[in-house]
Amino acid sequence: MTLEAFDITKTYGAVRALDGASLTVAAGEVVALVGDNGAGKSTLVKVVSGAVQPDGGTLTFLERPVRVHRPSDAQALGITTVFQDLALCENLDVVANLFLGVERRSFSVLGELAMERTARDLLASLDVRIPDVRAPVAMLSGGQRQSVAIARALLGEPKMVILDEPTAALGVEQTAQVLDLVRRLRERGLAVLLISHNLVDVRAVSDRIVVLRLGRNVADLETATASQEQIVAAITGAVP
Repeated sequence: MTLEAFDITKTYGAVRALDGASLTVAAGEVVALVGDNGAGKSTLVKVVSGAVQPDGGTLTFLERPVRVHRPSDAQALGITTVFQDLALCENLDVVANLFLGVERRSFSVLGELAMERTARDLLASLDVRIPDVRAPVAMLSGGQRQSVAIARALLGEPKMVILDEPTAALGVEQTAQVLDLVRRLRERGLAVLLISHNLVDVRAVSDRIVVLRLGRNVADLETATASQEQIVAAITGAVP
């Protein structure tokens, strides 16, 4: 198992955001984490990604107990997160965004050429079609921007990728492109955690669906056999 989060708790004042939540994600598996607003999804993801410290519980990564005190700890382990805001610099081109902060130091044009070649190879391996990698990100579609953000996350060769609402505010064609990219991440053997409110997208790409409600696990469903009614009932607390 790539990731095991067990009995995670987190309290903000009088609010118990997580109340013994647990989660597992295996290599080559897409797990969708769903739940209504306030269910604890974001808090659990922030715990795994190192943005928030839990009050209790344990994390195991690649069969070893780990402590993730900050995002750099998660990245060092091989956990990378693509948040909804993407954190792209729109005035910079695709190559510059991919290597932002990890530029290859060189006093010649060779470093720049090497980064461009790596960018083209990486995007091609993911079947991401961007005609000009020297175009400013501001000129790209929403789906292309999401693809660039995901490709950037793969430069460090992670073992696990967390995607926070990757299809939010995208059109039908752009959503299809991003979902295809999620499938390719699975084909590469990565563990993928997908946070989404869109059950159509969740059913299209996930292998399992983990449902949180009020900070607790209420369902762990196999996507292939779960009905829409079961999923909605788990999210809302209704009787199926």
